[in-house]
Amino acid sequence: MAYQRLQVSEGLAVIPSNTVKIPDPATKVTSGTTGDASVASAFTDAAGTFVTDGVQVGAIIYATSKAYYVLEVTNDTTLVVSVSDGVIAGSGTLYTIYNAATKACTLYLGGTGSLVVEMASNRDQYLADGSAQPAPSLTFIAAPGSAFLPLLVTKVGVATTATNIVALW
Repeated sequence: MAYQRLQVSEGLAVIPSNTVKIPDPATKVTSGTTGDASVASAFTDAAGTFVTDGVQVGAIIYATSKAYYVLEVTNDTTLVVSVSDGVIAGSGTLYTIYNAATKACTLYLGGTGSLVVEMASNRDQYLADGSAQPAPSLTFIAAPGSAFLPLLVTKVGVATTATNIVALW
């Protein structure tokens, strides 16, 4: 039976992405400032401690306005990341790394607009050949601003025009 969440105890500003899910804030492992952004898929921090802190393959990086999956933990200062939603974050960008995606969160919208989401119950479908077919997205047209939406979602797509989106748990 469905229920509406009325009280929340944690929130995180959402970075829309067509590929990267919203991270689970309980799995935060480290944060810092990016270093040299000249290598295409390398995410670096000269003061990083990625291995020491336990960053895992599949971890989610939230870097100001970009989100990435960690594909490889090279060493304490370098990660290989996915860049399917755009270029790597520039040098000097603040970031936070989480080791897992949320199973579901509700949303608060600060500004009106369309909202493209992947619902929590929509899981990737696996075809007979073993390949994954991504979960379908759902679009809410003219979603109200300054509103709490009792949806359980895992991802907000880049086609979203609603602004100041906060994931709530």
